[in-house]
This record gives sequence, C-alpha cells and structure tokens, in this order.
Amino acid sequence: MAYRLDIKCILSMNFFHDLPQIMLGCALAAIATDLFLIPNGLAAGGVTGLATIIQAVGAARGLSLPVGIQTIVMNALLLLVVMREGGMFYVVQTATGFVLLGFFTDLFAPFVAPLADADLMLPAMWGGIITGIGYGMVLRAGANTGGSDTIGQIISRNTSLPVGSTVMAIDVAVCALSAPVFSIENALYAGLSMVISGYVIDAVVDGGNKRRMVLIISDKFPDIAADIMYGLGRGCTKFKATGMYSGAEKPVIMVIVSRRELNTLKTIVRERDPHAIVTVADVTEAFGEGFKDISA
Repeated sequence: MAYRLDIKCILSMNFFHDLPQIMLGCALAAIATDLFLIPNGLAAGGVTGLATIIQAVGAARGLSLPVGIQTIVMNALLLLVVMREGGMFYVVQTATGFVLLGFFTDLFAPFVAPLADADLMLPAMWGGIITGIGYGMVLRAGANTGGSDTIGQIISRNTSLPVGSTVMAIDVAVCALSAPVFSIENALYAGLSMVISGYVIDAVVDGGNKRRMVLIISDKFPDIAADIMYGLGRGCTKFKATGMYSGAEKPVIMVIVSRRELNTLKTIVRERDPHAIVTVADVTEAFGEGFKDISA
C-alpha cells in the first residue's frame, strides 16, 4: 500500500517557511495604517476601522485606547467562536496574522509622522495601496488577519448569506459608522481606501476570485489522485491521453484549485513524481460542489 502524505505537516512547514513574508506584510499594513489612515480619521472597514472609531471616541473622553491592542482583543474573541470549525492550524494562521498586525500597529505609532495638512485623497489612496500590499502578502503566504473575514464566517454559518457579500457589507457598515465620529467626507474617503486596498490585495495574490485548472501527467497518478482527494480535499478527473511521438497511452489528472491550494498541490506532485508534467491555467470562475453556487 502506498504511503499517504501528511498534508497538515506540509502546510505547517510551508507556513513557517513563509513566516518572514507574513511579518513583513503585517508590518507594511501597520505602517500604512499609522501613517495614512488613523491620523486622518479614515476607518477603512474591518476590525481596524472599528478600532479607529473607538479610539477617536475614547480620546474625546480622555481615554487612551490603542488601535493595535483593540484589534488583538476583538479578533481573539471572534476566533474563539470559529476555532472549533477551523481546526488548530487555522487558529495558528489567523492568530499569527492579527497578533503581528496589532503589535506592529502600536509599535510603530509613536515613531510615524502623519502627513500634515494633506488632502484626504492622498492618505486614502496610499493607505489603500500599501495596506493592500501588506494584506496581500499575508494572504499569499496562507495566513490571514481575521477581522471582518471572521465575522463574515460567523454570520454566514448561521444564515444563508454568502461570506464575500457579508464581509463587504460589514466593511461598508464600519465606514458608514465613522461618519458621525469624523465626517461624511472622511467616511467616503475611507470607503475609497477600502476599495483600492481590495483591488491591490487581489493583484498581489494574483487574481481575485480566480481558480487554477491543473493538468497532471504522471505514471504515479493513483497516489497523486488519492492525495488530492483525501489530503487536499478536492475532487479530480482522470482522462486518457495518447502521446503523439511514443503512441503510448497515459492518464491525465485534471483538478481545479484555489490560488492558496496551488502550492500544496505542487508539493504533492513533487513528492510523488518529480518528473511529472504539470500545466496550470487560469479559470475565471468555477461552479459546482466545492466551488461557487451555479445559481449565484
């Protein structure tokens, strides 16, 4: 019987290998938050935006409520709700992201000089761009920073609402909530920064909601297919192909994966058959079981 790859072990090794990238991404996002967003009253969605609002309200009453500590506490409480479903590795991925982000946000705050007398357009744009780069690096490494994504999971689990739409609604609500605290103009620029950040995140992690179609030609196809189905948790399809030069028939495995799953799939193929032929193509959308609902 062929051995089965320990997918969790592979993911853990990749996570620790990518930890410097996660730290750099969190540091970039924190610097942009301290430099462009917080001092200009731009609550650009998510837990950080909510913490920015609470800090401003507290400051008006003589209270010091650091944004970073707030985000860590709020994310920790949210994580307690979803950790049972996500598993321990999900907890480690998420906790690493939001703890580093919160820590760096408060660490850099005293040393960052905000732009003086700047039009809100400039901090909104650059805040969105740099935070987008930072968050994108974190996501690309397989981690995340919690926040509205976690809230979206909680709401989606108890309702029929999709996670993506729920997260967007939460972020918009946070921007709207900032209007009475700062101004309507600030809320609108915060929304602009949030949209810019979203586009940059998609660009950094290479392709928004796109999927990858992978074709694998290998003599070890039974082992590779088993690892894909039972380790990666994805279905796959086997085709019969004939080599034009050799005339030999060889099986071809087709599988559609998310961008985050692609690196794990490459690791599976490399471990099973270093000489396998692998082609990867972009898929604009994927419908059906395990993917987007075809009626959506």
